[in-house]
Amino acid sequence: MALQMMRFREGAMEVHQFRIAFLFFVLFNAVVAQQGRLSSNSEWRALLGLRSSLGIRARDWRRKVDPCSKWTGVKCREGRVIGINLSGLTRTRQGRINPRFDVDSLANFTTLEVFNSSGFSLPGSIPDWFGQRLSALQVLDLSSSSILGLLPSSLGSLSRLSHLSLSNNSIAGTIPPALGKLLFLESLDLSRNELAGSIPNAFSALQNLTSLNLSSNYLSGSIPIEFGSLHSLRSLDLSSNSVSGSIPDQLANLSQLVELDLGQNYLSGSLPEVLGRLRSLEKLLVGNNQLEGAIPVSLFSNLTRLKDVVLRGNNLGGELPDNFLTMSHLRFLDISGNNFTGGFPNLMSFNATGASFNFSNNKFYGNLTSEIGNFRSIDLSSNYFQGFVPSNVGSSVNITNNCLQKKTGQRNPEDCRMFYANQNGPVRIPLQETHSRKNRLVYILVGVIGGFIVLLLLAIIALYWKKRSSRTPIQSESANVRPVQEAANTAPPDKASVDLSALGELFMYEKVLEATNHFSDTNFMTHGHSGDIYRGMLENGCPVAIKKLNLQSLENKSYILELEFYRDFNHPRLIPLLGHCLDQESDKCLIYKYMPNGDLSNLLYRVSNSEGEDVQSLDWITRLKIAIGTAEALSYLHHECYPPLVHRDIQSSSILLDDKYEVRLGSLSKVCVQGSDNRENMISKFLRIPQSSGKGTHSMRKPPSSNCAYDVYCFGKVLLELVTGKVGISKPDDNSTKEWLDRTLPFISISEREKVAGIVDQSMIVDEDLLEEVWAVAVVAKSCLNPRPSRRPIMRHVLKALESPFKVVRQDFSSGKLRTASSRRSWTSAFFGSWRHSSSDSTNASQGSKEGTSGVKQTSRLGSHSSGNEHSSSRNKSSSEIFPEPVESHDLERQDTSQLSREL
Repeated sequence: MALQMMRFREGAMEVHQFRIAFLFFVLFNAVVAQQGRLSSNSEWRALLGLRSSLGIRARDWRRKVDPCSKWTGVKCREGRVIGINLSGLTRTRQGRINPRFDVDSLANFTTLEVFNSSGFSLPGSIPDWFGQRLSALQVLDLSSSSILGLLPSSLGSLSRLSHLSLSNNSIAGTIPPALGKLLFLESLDLSRNELAGSIPNAFSALQNLTSLNLSSNYLSGSIPIEFGSLHSLRSLDLSSNSVSGSIPDQLANLSQLVELDLGQNYLSGSLPEVLGRLRSLEKLLVGNNQLEGAIPVSLFSNLTRLKDVVLRGNNLGGELPDNFLTMSHLRFLDISGNNFTGGFPNLMSFNATGASFNFSNNKFYGNLTSEIGNFRSIDLSSNYFQGFVPSNVGSSVNITNNCLQKKTGQRNPEDCRMFYANQNGPVRIPLQETHSRKNRLVYILVGVIGGFIVLLLLAIIALYWKKRSSRTPIQSESANVRPVQEAANTAPPDKASVDLSALGELFMYEKVLEATNHFSDTNFMTHGHSGDIYRGMLENGCPVAIKKLNLQSLENKSYILELEFYRDFNHPRLIPLLGHCLDQESDKCLIYKYMPNGDLSNLLYRVSNSEGEDVQSLDWITRLKIAIGTAEALSYLHHECYPPLVHRDIQSSSILLDDKYEVRLGSLSKVCVQGSDNRENMISKFLRIPQSSGKGTHSMRKPPSSNCAYDVYCFGKVLLELVTGKVGISKPDDNSTKEWLDRTLPFISISEREKVAGIVDQSMIVDEDLLEEVWAVAVVAKSCLNPRPSRRPIMRHVLKALESPFKVVRQDFSSGKLRTASSRRSWTSAFFGSWRHSSSDSTNASQGSKEGTSGVKQTSRLGSHSSGNEHSSSRNKSSSEIFPEPVESHDLERQDTSQLSREL
């Protein structure tokens, strides 16, 4: 009995201890919950209102749980909301269909310190009450949120703000000087918008500012000398604007400056020598301006921390100072496209094998020394180096277009003689290329006479052909006049000039045969321009696409040009080259990454279900994604490559898609430098050689133009394929394409959305909101198809239009006032100027479909022409009333000639 009583008491004590422990656990959790629990009913209602107006999914912001502890992106302190982060949140279907800047509920969060909507679409303008009601804000991040309109001056009332980021939106107008009142501001980012006007002098009051980024806008005027008082500034980026004047000496007072980027502007004058006082500087980027003169001797003496220096695309000249190349931390130096001269610079002071140097397109001369060094890459092309090539020059050194002996791809010997004659120095030209003055005169006379005879014969043939074609158009199909060959394809470089080690993996031919089952028909995918493409499977199970080069074709060396392209350029939107197999004389192959979704032409084919009904091949969201991806690839080739490159084969079969429908642009064997066929265009125009010999004949078809406007035209046809579902119209033009364009383009009107419904792909389900996007993309397509190349938009503007399609058709002119002259220097004015010309020339679409005006000089992408017929009803305004007038022609001539260089 005693033992039982003892066990009972021990059990009772354990139960009691458990109850005490459980009570402490409950009390502890209650205290913790009370500390983090939302205590304001007004803020609870405001959160629910924000969830509703923005269309945030319920599983992210659940109604039955406490927001402070369970809602994604909501942060509280002492029961009050202090932070709201919308970045990464997903919307409901209704929220995705109708996104807008509807955040009026934020006005109830009086203790809000952080509001972040980065990447969360909020189309609309920033309300004035932001600066009046959110007085506690310390961080405001609205980057990449599709924001429109002007910057409200009330933002200057956010006296506690330390970080303000509004980058990558479509904010227009001028920068309010009131932002200079944000005395606690440490970071200000207004980059990649449409801001115009001058940079406010009031920014000099921002003494706590460490980072200022105003790049990629349309800012003009000069750099305020007051910037020299921003002693805390570590990063200053004013690149890609229209800033002019000289670089102020006062910038030398920014003793903490680490990064200075003033590239792609209109800065003039010389490089200030006082910038040598910026001892903390690691990046100096002033490329693509109008700077001139020599580099001051002492400028780089004390800049020992410099890692990146870009001076390219200016008018700088003279010899490089001896101390210019003494920066031991230097990793990238680009002084290309200037007028520097003198002998080969001494690079042996660098102890950095990973450094890259670009000295191309200057006037360096003399012999190349054996002290080039072992660096990542050195570009010495387009200078005047002479003599023999040192034995230690490897594949990482580009020495093309010089005066070197026994080396292919060099300058004309006569150019070299003339240059060295002006230098009063000797020149060594290979003996087999030297001739006496008498022989040269004879050869010149023979060449002139022979050329005249050839031109005369060609003129007679052309006139005869034109007369015969006008009399008997049906017989013209039997003609066989070979078109002039492209300059880019006439003299491809040798295989030895391509560094294959830097172009992916070397595949043995036996492995290629094994991967493709000996190039069996079951592995065949498609015919390419330079060879057939087969599906392959490597030993590790990795799928690949293998192009078996056709060495018997007229373009049997185009693969070398493609290899050189991959050697020099790389972008995520280009089809990745994995390797090569070039050892066989008769069978050579290139190996690419396999694209599971094939090309766009196959995906746009309509498929039928079991009941014989057409079903949708691609939804509109995917189609728009493909259009933007292709525009990104072309924008890279046109605006980020130097010199600009032209794809020349943009069609749906060239647009490859990976497993996530991301674009990988293929068919790169025809890429060439812009303008490489200007001579052929001039000859064709002079002789009036017809471009096509009639229906069904391709022998007279003009070779693809090497002008960027040609790519824009072809891309316009791709956009129409995406809108209409009509497969094949992006192929090279023929009469059927011309006729189809004549019927289709009148359905695209900037003033009537309903008309585009007559050409939209019927297999694609499009609601009202998406139809407006489709309409906008059709407007972009029509602008790209302008018959005159000089009036087509450039790809950078096309890309921005596709990224903000609603802005193309939703210009805010409700007040009845057009934009000011300063804001008209935007992509919208450039784009809509192109649209208006496209509209006025819509009746001439037949000429546009032939792309027969590539010889027209591109002096202005806009002009002051009348808008023409828009097929609009009487109740709608004409395009000239709706859209702002284009920029003045004299400004555009300057803008157009420097447009591409500013982007590099």
